[in-house]
Amino acid sequence: MRVLILGGTSGIGLALARHYLQQGDTVAVCGRDLARLPADLPPQLQAYALDIADPQALAEMFARFAAPGLDLVVVAAGFYFNTRRHPLDAATTLRMLRTNASGLNHAFERAAEKMLAQRAGHLVAVALVAGLLHDYPGASLYSATKRNVLSVCATYRLALQPFGIAVTAIVPGYIDTEKLRALNGGDARHKPFLLSEAQAVARITQAIRKRQAVCVFPWQMRWLVAVLNRLPRWVLALRG
Repeated sequence: MRVLILGGTSGIGLALARHYLQQGDTVAVCGRDLARLPADLPPQLQAYALDIADPQALAEMFARFAAPGLDLVVVAAGFYFNTRRHPLDAATTLRMLRTNASGLNHAFERAAEKMLAQRAGHLVAVALVAGLLHDYPGASLYSATKRNVLSVCATYRLALQPFGIAVTAIVPGYIDTEKLRALNGGDARHKPFLLSEAQAVARITQAIRKRQAVCVFPWQMRWLVAVLNRLPRWVLALRG
């Protein structure tokens, strides 16, 4: 299987790359800074330095890696900015939109072109449980971009299903990645229902094997979001 992971130089993207390499698949990862890749990765891993927000770089990379075929594309790239602590400026807003919104669209469009020609393939995008929350006053732009991930997946799923192409939206809660720890002073153990990277990879790869439409985990976060969505919008606004 030929597997491409955008946002695969760290975190859950890199963990998925390791999983598919161990299975013997042909794997490529993409990221803005390849220096982040650890030294212990197998030499057969292919790596491309690019920004998902650059449509020309994406097109060139797809032309190279996908030429022999393309079975699975995972978009795990994302840009986070804490708007509760810092105000968004114009440059940061554009970066978030280009990475989390238009970048996903560009990646799915390029992948869909190849998979439609093959009449086979699987598109996967990683969202976030926060993306399941209904919009409310004071909701962050980051959460809005993650709701957009679910919308984009639903649109592509409807369009590509007649051609045998699956689309899966992965909607995890908190995963104990290096990035999450860095955002929480080096320790994320206080986060509710925290999962290890290994637990997350097992759940994600199971969803991919089963070609699930949407995979929300852990179940406790799914129920918590369901409860929060029943609260008045003004109550949610108080969280900010």
